[in-house]
Amino acid sequence: MADYIWRGLEYDGLERIRVEEGGMMRATSIIDSARGRYSYEIVCESDWTFRQLRLEAASEERTLLITFDGRGGWEVDGEVRSDLGDAIDLDLAITPFTNTLPIRRLDLAVGDEGDITAAYVSFPDLEVTIDEQRYTRLDEDTYLYESLDSDFSREITVDLDGFVVDYPGLFERL
Repeated sequence: MADYIWRGLEYDGLERIRVEEGGMMRATSIIDSARGRYSYEIVCESDWTFRQLRLEAASEERTLLITFDGRGGWEVDGEVRSDLGDAIDLDLAITPFTNTLPIRRLDLAVGDEGDITAAYVSFPDLEVTIDEQRYTRLDEDTYLYESLDSDFSREITVDLDGFVVDYPGLFERL
């Protein structure tokens, strides 16, 4: 079990997260930010393949439930989402934690890159869309993150366990 705290830089905020690994990985978090107050739980397989998100938006009294069967079957709030069929990972715009999922799952060697497709959740509207991304491992603790459908990219610094330490302009770990 590990606890982390991130500060939001672009949108002032604070996230407290607890990550438990075992047969499955379970992360529980509370975020207080300029975008609102959110709590979420993410469950992944032991290889960090995403399985379920339960997110609660306190300010809007809204819950979002996303599930993935590992074979291309996605559901959002109980509705089948075939448009997400190519996705494997989940990306929540409000936290750097979801960058850890593909970093751990891909387990890239220095100099290698991996393209992923993520189910991307925007905030505060909680819209779920498909997002093509690339991770390139630049050195032991630095990854280049690139959104393949926009010009957004950042060099992300991580710790030895793949958890974000610095995401320039967006998040920093305290």
